[in-house]
Amino acid sequence: MLDLTRLRVLEAVARHGSVTAAARALNYAQPSVSHHLARLEAETGATLFQRVGRGIRLTEAGRLLADRAAEILGRLEAAETELAAHVGLREGRVRLAAFPSALGTIVPTAAARLQAAHPGIDLTVTEAEPPEALRMLRAGYVDVAVIFRHDGAGSTSGEEEEGTRGILLLDEPVYLVTANTGAGHQVTGPQRLAGAAMLAGYADQRWIAGCERCRDHLLRQCALAGFVPKIAFTTDDCLAVQALVAAGLGVATQAGLALQAARHPGVRAEPLPGTCRRVFAHVYGAPPDPPATTLLLEVLAEAQATEATPG
Repeated sequence: MLDLTRLRVLEAVARHGSVTAAARALNYAQPSVSHHLARLEAETGATLFQRVGRGIRLTEAGRLLADRAAEILGRLEAAETELAAHVGLREGRVRLAAFPSALGTIVPTAAARLQAAHPGIDLTVTEAEPPEALRMLRAGYVDVAVIFRHDGAGSTSGEEEEGTRGILLLDEPVYLVTANTGAGHQVTGPQRLAGAAMLAGYADQRWIAGCERCRDHLLRQCALAGFVPKIAFTTDDCLAVQALVAAGLGVATQAGLALQAARHPGVRAEPLPGTCRRVFAHVYGAPPDPPATTLLLEVLAEAQATEATPG
């Protein structure tokens, strides 16, 4: 059986990038860290690191084990916290990771409701895009990961979802965002019947793309409309996207929560028929969930009702 202390040492080396930094973080002597790594290699029978100059570099096997070590240690910490709360040794704790526009809309509403109804629960919140939020969930660093998935994109990868289950919070519309100055194409009549046809009216415009998942969705929708968008700017900042649009530098698509979180006065948003973005709260493992996690899921479900469309 693998030794937890040695797994903790390996994970620290992977996270901090060197034996010296790992020793400092763990408050170990540097020779002790080297000793644990050598013993872990002997236990596994695998070469976990290579010497590079005066430092070391993890091998593929070392990176694989370090990733699993992070999950194991995170799960162990989560289990200790849940058990302590169960036997009454400490107040409940719940940790949430969510993408930026959710943090600007449904998360504060949910957090306020949780605090008002259950002031003893300690809620911590971290900003993370969906892939990172799911990795944090699987590693035990958070208890709930709020993610999104565009329609037509299929599920997130099996690797991302391994061991997790998703609860649908809402389906939010996706909007075509253009400058409200009257510049650009006016889309009327039959073009409003479908999102792809609506986009076709802007085929010759420059486009502003968002995060990787949003950009992939834009490319799929434009492909359905029969053109490849000329992407002139790329930014994860939803307000920056709107500012670029308002300045007449291009057009974009954004989901409802992004427009609800931040709305530039110089843009116009028109819903794209037949397309949406689905928002899920993912948790780890099979039910039942810890009490604090269950309460957080409940207030997230309640909070979503008023936040799906821009004001």
